[in-house]
Amino acid sequence: MDGGVTVVTNPLVNVRLTSSISSFEVQRRFNRGISIAELKGKLEMVLGATPSCMDLDLFSVSDKFLQKMDDNEALLGSFPVDDDCRIHVTDRSGQMSEFSDVSKVEKFEIPEESYEKRTDSARSFMKKHRVGVYNEEEMAKKKADLAAREEEQKAAADAISVGSRCQVQVSGQPTKLGTVMYVGTADFKPGYWVGLKYDEPMGKHNGTVSGKQYFECEDKYGGFVKPQNVTVGDFPEEDFGIDEM
Repeated sequence: MDGGVTVVTNPLVNVRLTSSISSFEVQRRFNRGISIAELKGKLEMVLGATPSCMDLDLFSVSDKFLQKMDDNEALLGSFPVDDDCRIHVTDRSGQMSEFSDVSKVEKFEIPEESYEKRTDSARSFMKKHRVGVYNEEEMAKKKADLAAREEEQKAAADAISVGSRCQVQVSGQPTKLGTVMYVGTADFKPGYWVGLKYDEPMGKHNGTVSGKQYFECEDKYGGFVKPQNVTVGDFPEEDFGIDEM
């Protein structure tokens, strides 16, 4: 042996690719034996830039700038390219950035009448397959169900008067006793609502919701529920603690 040291390196190298064209980073594997010209040809397939308009800069694994890769005849392996190094591609043509900026693209609009006649549009597909708002039977049923629920709510609300004692039962919550303070529609959600002053601080507010006052009570004693959850009757207020004197 002549005492020389032979360095064996992997013929393939994994590099990270960034560019002035896109904000995304991709990873690709290249053979160290290809020339920079060949590398640019492969990068064209990945990034879409023209090889003659590419400037390549090599960065280390820790993203420290190492050197420019501006010799098209040089082999990739002649540069200090290790796995996870980064090659940044600058596209000097300016064409890609222009096309990628959607604000510079003139918007194409089609008249409503013409769009309605098209057979290849999303609207045509939805009509043909009776999807969403174009399923007349389904939409009619939904409207009928909604009208029935509103009528049911109104009937239940009409049977409740302000000042009545009541019991409130909401699924997943303990039964509460209180006094009806408000009956009617509200701004915070559609439908009919009953405003209540509970006997205990089991509510959420003081009768004011989203800045609008519907009734007055102490904080945490007020609440709103749907009329169907309210049973009006002779529910006397409990004298807490009196039986334990």
